[in-house]
Amino acid sequence: MNQKILKRVKRRDRIARHVITVGGVAIIFSVILILFLIARVTLPLFSGARTEQVARFPVTAAAESTALVAAGLDDYLEYPFVIDAHGMVRFYAPPGGELADKMRLQPPTAGSGIQSVERFAGLNFGVLWEDGSQTLEQVRFTTRFDEQGQRIQDRRIVRLATFPPPSGGSVMESLVRISEDGRKTQVLLLDDGSLHVRQDSETEDLFGNLEKESHAFVLSGLPDETIAALTMDRQGTTLYAGTDQGTLLRWDLSEPGEVALLDRLPAFPDRRAITALGLVFGDVSLAVGDSEGGVSTWFPVRVSSQGMHKQLQRIHTLASHNAAVKTIYPSLRDKSLISVDVEGVLHLDHMTSERHLLSIESDAPLVISSLSPDGRGLVAIDADGGAHLWRVDNPHPEISWKTLFGKVWYEGYDKPEYVWQSSAATDDFEPKMSLTPLIFGTIKGTFYAMLFAVPLAILGAIYTSQFGHPRLRGVIKPAVEIMAAIPSVIIGFLAALWFAPLLEKSIPGLFLSLAFVPLFLLVAIILWQAICRHPRLENFDRGLEFLLLAPVLVAAVFCAVKLGPVAEDAFFGGNFKLWLFGQTGVRYDARNNIIIAFALGFAVIPIIFTMAEDALSNVPNSLKAASLALGASRWQTVWRVILPSGSPGIFAGTMIGFGRAIGETMIVLMATGNTAIMDWSIFNGMRPLSSNIAVEIPEAPVGGTLYRVLFLSAVILFVMTFILNTVAELVRQRLRKKYGRF
Repeated sequence: MNQKILKRVKRRDRIARHVITVGGVAIIFSVILILFLIARVTLPLFSGARTEQVARFPVTAAAESTALVAAGLDDYLEYPFVIDAHGMVRFYAPPGGELADKMRLQPPTAGSGIQSVERFAGLNFGVLWEDGSQTLEQVRFTTRFDEQGQRIQDRRIVRLATFPPPSGGSVMESLVRISEDGRKTQVLLLDDGSLHVRQDSETEDLFGNLEKESHAFVLSGLPDETIAALTMDRQGTTLYAGTDQGTLLRWDLSEPGEVALLDRLPAFPDRRAITALGLVFGDVSLAVGDSEGGVSTWFPVRVSSQGMHKQLQRIHTLASHNAAVKTIYPSLRDKSLISVDVEGVLHLDHMTSERHLLSIESDAPLVISSLSPDGRGLVAIDADGGAHLWRVDNPHPEISWKTLFGKVWYEGYDKPEYVWQSSAATDDFEPKMSLTPLIFGTIKGTFYAMLFAVPLAILGAIYTSQFGHPRLRGVIKPAVEIMAAIPSVIIGFLAALWFAPLLEKSIPGLFLSLAFVPLFLLVAIILWQAICRHPRLENFDRGLEFLLLAPVLVAAVFCAVKLGPVAEDAFFGGNFKLWLFGQTGVRYDARNNIIIAFALGFAVIPIIFTMAEDALSNVPNSLKAASLALGASRWQTVWRVILPSGSPGIFAGTMIGFGRAIGETMIVLMATGNTAIMDWSIFNGMRPLSSNIAVEIPEAPVGGTLYRVLFLSAVILFVMTFILNTVAELVRQRLRKKYGRF
């Protein structure tokens, strides 16, 4: 060869090698970069809460001896305020702590001071005065803008209700609530340990006249123990109490003038004292603090699957304090709650995820603390009269490895479960973002699709490459390859709107076809073996048997569909879906895994068929001829020689089809009910990771918890396909090495 041409060829080979190397490395780098960028969005999910101290200033002068009884904070962190025992409310302006405004709460009886204050539901304060009377005060911040566009917050205090002092005994603790229908409920704990309840309501008769009703009663069922903590829900319908011997009590006050003791149970085996109670956002779960520093949450759970009675049960255990818990205050934004012990250490925890988010200690013990209504600010007063103001960044408290992949006991559930439910209609809804049912749905849909596609594709490839006539092969293979060009949205559309209703009407016919098709084929093969010896059929070309079997397949399916209603009437009482639910408890969903198996399998078959057929066709003819020359039949040759030699290509095609099925979005999105359940039944739907991303991402706020969890779903999909492809390549290389000698 001419040396110049040889040098030119070698130079071009080197250039091609460098270009291919650079391109391959660039692709690998791009894939890794994409994974890094996706994973980077998910990392903040697992970061804890952070605080930034906005201000620190004194709220009491050295000469003042008036005790502070409560504190509060607005959403903008502009006007923290305190309430002292004389009823003075002072608003401060951080960061300097200058006095911005002050207002006085007018006592029902002149000269009476404040005995205690209970803060609940944002900026509502139940004020117990020294004479035993009680008022319900609400601090309101209203926002307006001046002519220059500057935001101004106006402050005022509104008295919502007033209750007179009780007729006998001194009040130790009190609670007061106003429901949405205007009913006022007051609970008093007197010095003799008795609980007195008073309910006042107004109803309108048919003529528009207001009728006032008042009910007062003393709660019964109390043990011989001292009540140490009280709390009540926002509507005043459920009352909780804890005693010094660890007994929890729950009463139903929803019916005016009637009371029912729902629970009376020991909270702890060692009978430790209950020192603090608080209701978590939503008023379903009860947070309990004890004398050993423990914090746990409880909510009612059905005692038996048959009955409707619910009993309090401890569900979550949060991070413990080193001393007795003094107060518990919930966030009004999520299921987080603040607990403070007697040593002045503050904890911020999330109930459902059981994450300990934050601990705060100061030089002087914290005695009063309060979250802003939106949960983004925290104000605390220490024992030296100093105010601490923090900005709280707590973006994803409900996320943990357990809530993402483990069973979680959510409010309203009878046991821990895997649940995906990102939104609901109520403000106190708790997002449930378990990825386990989505991963299960991905695997389930892929499994049934591959169960349908792999046998058809591989057997079709075997017949086409080894048994079919060359002319038939020239028609079948291009036709199957054209199937791969059909858009997945078209397949999903046809599966959802055409195939699903058709299958729902003839589901018994489907099961009959599973029996009729092999039976008809077996009978046809036996008949063919008998008649193929006829002289007129001796010249029938081999490889065209499919043309004779196609009508048999059509006849088998036709008979199954026609006999389906007869079988349904005979064996299922005329309604298969009703029989299925009555006998097994399984519901038949119109868009189920049978639909997915056919639709997704239809999309996967061309990939597996093409690669398997190419692998089998590329086996050297010398191997096939040698096997036949030694006396092996055509099928023995395929089974013992052709299939092992082509197994690397067949396996590679199967794995590529498997990867296609895992990542498919539009077909499963349109053809299944998108129900995130964990059930292997073919009659139920599922929600895989890919379609979940497509459904949820339009409604996910950028940077929010749902947004980042969806990116985590993408990372999991990436990792699943990476592991799958890696294992597939290792197995393919091993098969290639094993059968490469052929």
